[in-house]
Amino acid sequence: MAPPRKGSVAPEEIAALERARELPNSRTASDPISLRRSFIDHLQYSAGVDEHTATTLDRYFALALTVRDRLMRRWIETQQTYYRQHAKRVYYLSLEFLMGRALENNLINLGLYEPLRATLKDLGLDLADLMAQEPDAGLGNGGLGRLAACFLDSLATLQYPAYGYGIRYEFGIFDQEIRNGYQVERPDDWLRFGSAWEMPRPERQVPVSLYGRTEHAVENGKQKVRWLDARHVMGMPYDVPIPGYQNGTVNTLRLWRARAAQELDLADFNAGDYLAAVEDRDLSENISKVLYPNDVTVMGKELRLQQQYFFVCCSIHDIVNRHFKVYGTFENFADKVAIQLNDTHPAIAIAELMRVLVDEHELEWGRAWPICRETFGYTNHTLMPEALEKWSVDLFGRVLPRHLEIIYEINERFLGEVRGSGRVDEAAVQRMSLIEEGPTKHVRMANLAVVGSRSVNGVAALHTELLTKVLFKDFHQLWPERFNSKTNGVTPRRWLLQANPELASAITEAIGPEWATDASRLSALAPLAEDAGFRRLFRRVKRQNKEKLAAIVRAENGVDLGLDAVFDVQVKRLHEYKRQLLNAVRIASEYLRMKEDRSYRPHPRAYLFGAKAAPGYATAKWHIKLINSIGEVVNADPDTRDHLKVVFLRNYRVSLAERIMPAADVSEQISTAGTEASGTGNMKFAMNGALTVGTLDGANVEIREEVGEENFFLFGLTVEEVTALKAKGYRPRDRYYADPVLKATLDAIAGGVFSPGEPGLFRPIVDGLLDHDPYLVLEDFASYRACQDRVDAAYRDAERWTRMAIRNVAGSGRFSSDRTIRQYAEEIWRVKPVPAGG
Repeated sequence: MAPPRKGSVAPEEIAALERARELPNSRTASDPISLRRSFIDHLQYSAGVDEHTATTLDRYFALALTVRDRLMRRWIETQQTYYRQHAKRVYYLSLEFLMGRALENNLINLGLYEPLRATLKDLGLDLADLMAQEPDAGLGNGGLGRLAACFLDSLATLQYPAYGYGIRYEFGIFDQEIRNGYQVERPDDWLRFGSAWEMPRPERQVPVSLYGRTEHAVENGKQKVRWLDARHVMGMPYDVPIPGYQNGTVNTLRLWRARAAQELDLADFNAGDYLAAVEDRDLSENISKVLYPNDVTVMGKELRLQQQYFFVCCSIHDIVNRHFKVYGTFENFADKVAIQLNDTHPAIAIAELMRVLVDEHELEWGRAWPICRETFGYTNHTLMPEALEKWSVDLFGRVLPRHLEIIYEINERFLGEVRGSGRVDEAAVQRMSLIEEGPTKHVRMANLAVVGSRSVNGVAALHTELLTKVLFKDFHQLWPERFNSKTNGVTPRRWLLQANPELASAITEAIGPEWATDASRLSALAPLAEDAGFRRLFRRVKRQNKEKLAAIVRAENGVDLGLDAVFDVQVKRLHEYKRQLLNAVRIASEYLRMKEDRSYRPHPRAYLFGAKAAPGYATAKWHIKLINSIGEVVNADPDTRDHLKVVFLRNYRVSLAERIMPAADVSEQISTAGTEASGTGNMKFAMNGALTVGTLDGANVEIREEVGEENFFLFGLTVEEVTALKAKGYRPRDRYYADPVLKATLDAIAGGVFSPGEPGLFRPIVDGLLDHDPYLVLEDFASYRACQDRVDAAYRDAERWTRMAIRNVAGSGRFSSDRTIRQYAEEIWRVKPVPAGG
């Protein structure tokens, strides 16, 4: 008899497999026979293929559905527990959730990674090959969305009753290609094969109104407002399970997809006007089509406003209905509901809840407003003026006429209260107003968020200090008790246990497994920095991770990286304040120094960049081109290529970050002091043993405190020095003429050394720096160069460097998102854990 074919089931196993067909429960969930049966059943019944015709993608979906089956009972039991316990619930509203891939994370959190890996191996399949089939979910872009994803993981792991709410974008921000060094945007069609993790809930669609007009009338002695002639869109929810770490809790991320109230105008279709017949559908579905549509145009701005209101309206409807179904009253609404606004994008929720309470449920304003204000918390994520959203009153009133009226009423009552207090002057009143006066009036969404929330928090100690002393100084003087700091964090399950399993295993062997849910225990690694055996193990793990990343670079970029080189990494959104340009100019200066002085040979270093520039951000796109052009020159030069490599990794995303963070030796966190709210990449790098080169900005300040000043490479002006320099009058040309290295480098960039075919290509970048250098690239250049020389000296001493790296891991425990979420829960939301099944 011939042996079974690869992936087949031996006949003698059939009876046992048949007995395992029941729905997986706690007893059978990780049983090898049950896992195997579920996988094969999903191939046959869900994909409609057998082991001979199945593709790798078919097998991925069968595996994902096998895992999802084991989430279902826990998911249902979790929701039932919340209802039975009458638990207060947290609702996290965010325009982004940068989730990455779900399969591996779910396997780890369910404790199924090893059982399923072994099961698949018996079938002749490799788990890693199947996991690689999953695309990164296109639901976010940068740190804001990744923080939201980490928070969901921590909320479930700590067993807090919580829901995430966002938009189910059909396309992510974009898929980044690099052509001739330039960024080219392609559609990120992450849903082209569907998603194994989402559960559509068409029966729970929510109507959303846009445009139209309002009509005010008095009925039975009460003021009534009707929203008339509106355009209607439907919000259809898709639920995604969010499992906690091996604890039975499965929370929910509910994402909204926009659908037309009427999919097809049959009259137009029958009349032969086929485009008009589906026009309403196309306009409606545009709302959830793309993450962050380009808002350079008026139409782009309008679509962004529609997006924000759409998901907020659907979410508030869902929250209110869930509460009212159970309690039938709003008297205890703020006692049972906590809504957190992740930055200003969802701030319209304050006006929307007031509309629902006053217009739909007919509460008096004086009763509705305290309920609203006690329900919301607002997290500010930026000090950048352009990111503190403002909408022109004309646009806002056209799209959301009733909400503009509500905001004006909130503002009128608020300003009356402020003026009546006698505690602030008229200039402060104007700064705090929700309406910015001027030739074009604007609605200030950040001010709305502050006025309508009981708590306002920054995301790092320095950031919160700047919020209270600068950005929201007037509000802080009025309501000091309303402001607090919650330093960001990252989940150690994703960013150490999953991303760096070899290091995680070494840590577990050294200090036990409890660190995965109590990252403060990582501090026990500090003494091991003096253990020669642990240092050897640590270096071996780092080298293995560098090998994996080097293979990706070789395949994607055609560049060979020496594993003895320093892997110096800057990966994040491409923005001027993050100063990728400072890094690029310093690399150019190193190249020129090596060319001019043949005796100067620093330790080999590979500079790795990864970043997306917003489609409408022309300056940021030029910086990508410059980095790639520098790389083309230095990587091809036989005089320097053994000591210097520059690589731009295209399409930076979560799954790529999971390979980069464990391999990095140096973490570049070089934003101008006072511009980065927190950063979370800095935390992920430290957690994986990379040493930070950074300014005293954002959470860098606290990272330096935790890991030790001697294990952090500091450079640059402080916030106070930046402020003083700008007040005195900063002249970037003075720095250019005063520093011969800087002058020679900028002259080389402008003169075409790094663009030999187009000599003047980068002159606009240089001229821009000399005329206007808002982020002090030239001012901090000399300090940055000196800092990098210290990095080079430190890396040459392998034992010293390893001690520093281990102490970074040991000091990273404070930056677990579990700690952050506990602080939110205890100090802002006042919510308690509710174990599933309780």
